Amino acid sequence: MAAAYLQHLADGAVEVLSAGSAPADQVNPAAVQAMAEEGIDITAEQPKLLTDGAVRASDVVITMGCGDTCPVYPGKRYEDWELDDPAGQGVKAVRPIRDEIRARVTALIASLDVPARD
Repeated sequence: MAAAYLQHLADGAVEVLSAGSAPADQVNPAAVQAMAEEGIDITAEQPKLLTDGAVRASDVVITMGCGDTCPVYPGKRYEDWELDDPAGQGVKAVRPIRDEIRARVTALIASLDVPARD
């Protein structure tokens, strides 16, 4: 959801890589539904494994509870967003998580001095 919001709200001004330390087989259907309610289609997305290369290529690394499993490199900006895990939850429980992610992505874009959509 964070990657989709960043791509959408930054309107292509930011290159987004999305991956996880223990990716699921598919994107959570409740997350797909919650994002569709925002007009953002993530049905074609596939969870990917986080690699050292992805972290090395990034200027900003946003983690969501991966702890010691995420690689850390000097000179990178890191933010750990503590959020409830939407895995296995229905859309009603995912909506507030989605809304918190949107708020954090909006703040991230502002900190990068990138124009954002409303």
